[in-house]
Amino acid sequence: MAAVILLATVVGPRPAEAQPRPGERNERMELLELAHRVVVKEAIDVLPKQLKEFYEGHREEIPSQALEPEFPRRGPERRFLVDQLLPFPFKGLPRSEKALQARFGEEAGRVGRLPWLVYASYDRLVEAFRAGEKLGILRGSDEMAGYMVDLNSPLNLTKNFDGQETGQHGLWLRMTEKLPEAMGGDLKLKSDAANYLDRPKEYVFSVMLESYVWADNILYLDELARRGKAGYSAAYYEAFAQRAGPILRERLSSAAEDAASYWYTAWTVAGRPNLKDK
Repeated sequence: MAAVILLATVVGPRPAEAQPRPGERNERMELLELAHRVVVKEAIDVLPKQLKEFYEGHREEIPSQALEPEFPRRGPERRFLVDQLLPFPFKGLPRSEKALQARFGEEAGRVGRLPWLVYASYDRLVEAFRAGEKLGILRGSDEMAGYMVDLNSPLNLTKNFDGQETGQHGLWLRMTEKLPEAMGGDLKLKSDAANYLDRPKEYVFSVMLESYVWADNILYLDELARRGKAGYSAAYYEAFAQRAGPILRERLSSAAEDAASYWYTAWTVAGRPNLKDK
């Protein structure tokens, strides 16, 4: 089930529909980052007891969960338009940014940097646990959750991210902002418990494959929801929520499980430090 909605910006200029006008940023922030906020909350809930107590005790110190939430900038690097490089299932895709650049040259610089951002975020989180840096742990965990939201979105993995190649312009905005709002209280996640990741960096590509396969479904469901309707009205969003809502919940649930698993893995690799006094 696919593409959730994720909050990453386009490589190159964003479509006009997705571009906030001056003065809109504060008004739209909570909506824009709704998936991030929901995923962090769910990730805390599926942690093992030792870690769950720490995160619950410091929930309001996590940037996205604070009373006045903060979010990292979402730039074009928070995508990985992998089908611009290779066809599915992307056999032989390099597992390092350096190797990707060596193989694809300038094209590698146009697809985004999401896998490598996950790599770096994971390494920083391990070091924060080792050093016992409470704020570093909380901020690093929040950052990782945002990347998992991005990675679990099929739209962040395809060159047709905004439906621009199929005459469905503005799909990115409809998926990342409007559909979560339309679902309202129905946006409830159901994630499995956090797992230890034996190969945390290779896992990035497993998530990518699982997410990507649903890109065409999202495009099709968007087209179905639009049939017989004048513009993207409330009727469209009601139809889109009925069709794509289960996909949104599924992918965000996976994002929460993945985020919690990365937190748990980083803590374990760091030697399972005692966090009770933090």
